[in-house]
Amino acid sequence: MTNAAQPNTSPSLGAGFSEVREKWGWFVALGVGLIILGVIALGNLFLATVATVFYIGAMMLVAGIVQIVHAFQVKTWSRFFYWFLSGIFYAIAGGIALYDPLVAGAAVTLLLAVALVVAGVFRIWVGLHARPEAGWGWIVATGVITLLVGIVVYAAWPGNSLFLLGAILAIDLLIQGLGFIRCGLALRARRGA
Repeated sequence: MTNAAQPNTSPSLGAGFSEVREKWGWFVALGVGLIILGVIALGNLFLATVATVFYIGAMMLVAGIVQIVHAFQVKTWSRFFYWFLSGIFYAIAGGIALYDPLVAGAAVTLLLAVALVVAGVFRIWVGLHARPEAGWGWIVATGVITLLVGIVVYAAWPGNSLFLLGAILAIDLLIQGLGFIRCGLALRARRGA
């Protein structure tokens, strides 16, 4: 008879963690690789922006094709036309991004600016409505910062669309790389414990 108060620790879970700890070097190697890619992207933000737009365009094109195929699979539904049209528009948008990444980059940058402004205003509104609670000022402060970033991105548009998406990609690669290195080193430290 087992005691219900004992935690359910399966041997495979513990073995899985120890196996991951043994592979700490791969985490560090992945982190170093991501940092190298981030530095390369920082070295040529225009090329990184084009690569980002190509990636987005390819994913949209594939998603559009899948939606079109899905529409034919569910053609008995009364909404076939909406599924089909949604897939067509998505595939066209992906095709445009692949055909002219500079125009697509400008459009994505403008959408980013609008999204930041809307998110900033919303955070400010939420923070002000949470005013009696502790920390409401931090919510307002982050909203103001987000709003200002959105305004700056919009004010520099469309000129910043040549490098902004590449800069975001480069910074993301650098942060992910540092995170994987830190994770790998923590796993190494836990391995010895």
